[in-house]
Amino acid sequence: MDGSTLWMALALLLVFEGLLPFISPTGWRRMFEQILALSNGQIRFFGLCSIVMGLVSLALVL
Repeated sequence: MDGSTLWMALALLLVFEGLLPFISPTGWRRMFEQILALSNGQIRFFGLCSIVMGLVSLALVL
């Protein structure tokens, strides 16, 4: 993997992250209001799940 692959992956991440606020700003705002209501432990759990899913996806691709 070279440096350009990393930059392409980061660019795609930004594209996907921008889709929901662009398509549905009201839904995006509502989602963040719900996230603010979660406890720190719940947020950490979702963060851990995201990390694990990302690592598993990378392992499958590589």
